[in-house]
Amino acid sequence: MAVDTVIMPNSAEAIAEAARRILAGECVAVPTETVYGLAADATNGEAVARIYEAKGRPSFNPLIVHVGTIDMARDIADFSPTALGLAEAFWPGPLTMVLPHREDSPIADIVTAGLPTIALRLPSEPTMRRLLSKVGKPLAAPSANASGQLSPTLAAHVEKSLGGRIGLIVDTKHPPHHGLESTIVAVREEGIELLRAGPITVEQIGAVTGTGVSEALTGKIEAPGQLLSHYAPSKPLRLNAIDADEDEYHLGFGEIGGDSSLSLKGNLEEAASLLFDALHFADASDRHRIAVAPIPETGIGVAINDRLRRAAAGSAG
Repeated sequence: MAVDTVIMPNSAEAIAEAARRILAGECVAVPTETVYGLAADATNGEAVARIYEAKGRPSFNPLIVHVGTIDMARDIADFSPTALGLAEAFWPGPLTMVLPHREDSPIADIVTAGLPTIALRLPSEPTMRRLLSKVGKPLAAPSANASGQLSPTLAAHVEKSLGGRIGLIVDTKHPPHHGLESTIVAVREEGIELLRAGPITVEQIGAVTGTGVSEALTGKIEAPGQLLSHYAPSKPLRLNAIDADEDEYHLGFGEIGGDSSLSLKGNLEEAASLLFDALHFADASDRHRIAVAPIPETGIGVAINDRLRRAAAGSAG
């Protein structure tokens, strides 16, 4: 059954309305510093089920829980000294940690997809932080788009993907600071594993912990963004394209100008912040395919290439 989707400019009134809807069991779209999230009360199983329904998300894919304070996080998960050190270094910010789920946690079982671990982060975006404070509860908040599609960095992207499925979108009128989903690491007794590359690099994490970060090798889904096909446009996507065919919209980088550029200066942080917006624009163009210039596999370029490879695997063609 379709619902009326209201878009409200970011304001105290919008935050109050978002909190009212969340406490009533609805899910609402709200910006974070990474991408727009689809937020619901993480302690309410029926509310969280509405996230899965709106997104068409597979039930085996767990959700990230956003918290307003470290104390709130410690009521949900067990923190080792390493995890506390990472929280002190990178929270609030775009780092998600997968940690052992406390037995007395208030989080609904559906959030973790039956796993003994839970993915937590403390966001830095002021709008999300005000909403967390207003609600007073942890919020489950995956990206606010239909499952497998391009992540949203503007309210218009959310409306295009989820319009008629959710009741409210809070619009900040500008894209998020980072534009890529958070880095996800599993903090285990035997070490730290990277589950999803993101704005916080493995080099930054290693500098804090004094240890290396290993790649996850099990293939088990423990957190969002681990599916091989994800973040996909509707058109076929070709990577490492120095030149483009006539029917391809070419996203450039650095010296490769393309039809538009992720960063004419070759700046990886700029490219990360523009990536999804650029892919949305290319997907809406009159070209039949998309081509993307080579992106260096260094720093946050690792996260950019991760998203592009998954997008290429999931795109049409």
